[in-house]
Amino acid sequence: MSINIVERIDDRVKVNNVLVSVSDKKGLDAFIPQLVAVNTGIRIFSTGGTFAKLKEILGNNASCLTQVSDYTGQPETQGGLVKTLDFRIYLGLLTETYNDSHRADLERTKSVPIDMVVVNLYPFKATISKQCVTPEEARGNIDIGGPCMIRASAKNFLRVASVVDPEDYGRIISELKENDNKISLKSRFELAKKAFAHTAVYDRTIADYLAERTFEEVKDCYKI
Repeated sequence: MSINIVERIDDRVKVNNVLVSVSDKKGLDAFIPQLVAVNTGIRIFSTGGTFAKLKEILGNNASCLTQVSDYTGQPETQGGLVKTLDFRIYLGLLTETYNDSHRADLERTKSVPIDMVVVNLYPFKATISKQCVTPEEARGNIDIGGPCMIRASAKNFLRVASVVDPEDYGRIISELKENDNKISLKSRFELAKKAFAHTAVYDRTIADYLAERTFEEVKDCYKI
């Protein structure tokens, strides 16, 4: 397997395409309208409950909003089990600006490069903190698509901003306003470090919870 060695990137990248899928919707009421105000041509892709929330927030300005299932051509599975695990999404996250093959793949699949991902994860820690929670309830709150998007966007900090913390919304908007809707490599790198720390803590919490369960606890959740 050959690995791409990247030699050329842009310091500042315009934020034209954003993917938003969050469990914690705190701060979206201010953040999303400001993103649209900074770039009236922005496209925002979203899923499930987040899409409904963004549609409510944007109101008459919701023409910039696209449901991920409409973009990918694949409906969400029951319970939102599979929403964003799609080739076009990850092509958009992982493509490199100056890679001719990647640009050809985008054109071939009619995909767009995603410049920013705004994602936070199912509340696994909050779920297991409840009294009498079952292993099945905990299992259902293990996020799959979210960590994948966070990792893909953080890996490609060369071009993509991976936003996992609502506390960063304000400074991101300030930077975009001051720099013609562009975000710097320094900011993308700092966001990537925070993103990988976020998924590491999330996975550690899941691993620790499962390590403390007995097989009997798990078996009792199901009819076998």
